[in-house]
Amino acid sequence: MTKAELIAAVADKSGLNKIQAKDALEAVLGAITDAMKESTEVRIVGFGNFVPVDRPEGMARNPRTGEQVKRPASKTVKFRPGEGLKGALN
Repeated sequence: MTKAELIAAVADKSGLNKIQAKDALEAVLGAITDAMKESTEVRIVGFGNFVPVDRPEGMARNPRTGEQVKRPASKTVKFRPGEGLKGALN
């Protein structure tokens, strides 16, 4: 599903027009992004948790050449699905 398809689905299910649905979706995504920048976990009960993770530097291998390269430390996000989402999928 693309962002445009998600906006259309939100608009259909909520009764908002597409502009309002786009603004609402962008507000939610912005709030989640801001929380991740501050290393704050975002918990949406029934859906799941977005957990910020610090990855330490390490060694990686270039798949083309096989050469060892140093991978710098970075931040990433893990998503852990909630029981409601797991139940809906199974």
